[in-house]
Amino acid sequence: MKSITAELLFDTGNTLGEGPLWHPEKSCLYWVDIEAQFLYRSDTALNSYTRTSFDTPIGAFCFTKEGGFLLATGQGFLAWDGLNTQPIWNPLPPRSNVRLNDGKVDPAGRFWAGSIDTEQSQAELYRLDPDGAQHTLLKNLGIANGLDWSPDRKTMYFTDSSQYTIFSFDYYLETGAIGNQRPFLQLPRTSAEIVPDGLCVDAEGCLWSAHWNGWQVVRYSPAGVPLLTIRLPAQRVTSCCFGGERKDLLFITTARTGLTQSALHKQPHAGGVFVVHTETTGQNTHFFGS
Repeated sequence: MKSITAELLFDTGNTLGEGPLWHPEKSCLYWVDIEAQFLYRSDTALNSYTRTSFDTPIGAFCFTKEGGFLLATGQGFLAWDGLNTQPIWNPLPPRSNVRLNDGKVDPAGRFWAGSIDTEQSQAELYRLDPDGAQHTLLKNLGIANGLDWSPDRKTMYFTDSSQYTIFSFDYYLETGAIGNQRPFLQLPRTSAEIVPDGLCVDAEGCLWSAHWNGWQVVRYSPAGVPLLTIRLPAQRVTSCCFGGERKDLLFITTARTGLTQSALHKQPHAGGVFVVHTETTGQNTHFFGS
C-alpha cells in the first residue's frame, strides 16, 4: 500500500483540533479546537488564520445558505451570524459531561451531528432539517463520530469510535431516512487503542478515515480495502476534509489532549493542521438549507 507524508500547514498546537471544513465561496479553511472553544478561519492564501472564542465547546459546524453558521455544541445546535449565537435545538440530556461531537450537512442540506459523553459511552445521532424538523436517528451509541455520504447519494457512513467501527447505511436522499446498518470497517482492538475518528468521502467514492492514536489517515475503497496511508508526525489524528481551488487538497486536524509531556516532546507539532496534495478530488461542501 502506498504511503505519503502530510506537511504542516498551521502549527496551532490545538488541544483538540477537529472538524475541518472548506468554504468554497470564501476560499478558506475553517476548523475548531473543541476543548479550547475556538473556531478558526484561514486566509485565502493558507498563510495565516484568525480565531473566535465561544463560551461552549464546538464539536462541529456547518455553513448555511444564508451566509451564517450552525454550530453543534455543548448547548446543542446554535445559529451564529458571525457576532451572536441563538439557540435552535438542544437534544442533549442534562449531564455536564455530554456535548455534540462530529457533524456534517448531507446532500439535501440537513445538518447531522452526534453526541459524546466524556465519562461514559452513551451517545446518540441527531438531525436538524432546514424546515426546523428535529430527529433522533440512532441511540445507544458509544462515541458518535465522523460521517459522510457517497457520491451517488445512496450510502451514509458513520463512525462509532467506541466500537472501533465505521458503519454504512442505506441512505434515502428525499426523506433523510437511513437503514440496513452494517459494518464497513472495524479496526482491531489493541493496546495502542487506535480508533477511527473523523472521515470524508472523495469524488470517487473512497473513504478517508483519520485514525486517533494511529499517526495516520487511511484511504479505503468502497469495498473497504486500504489503498493509501497518509503519515503524520502527530499521534492523535482527528479528522480530514478536501478543499482548495481544485478540491484536491486534504486538510487534516490533530490533537494534543491527554498526551504526556514525554509524548509531546517527541511530537512537537501535535495539535497542528496538516495538508497533503492528493491525486483525487473531494466532493462539494454542502450548505445547510433547502
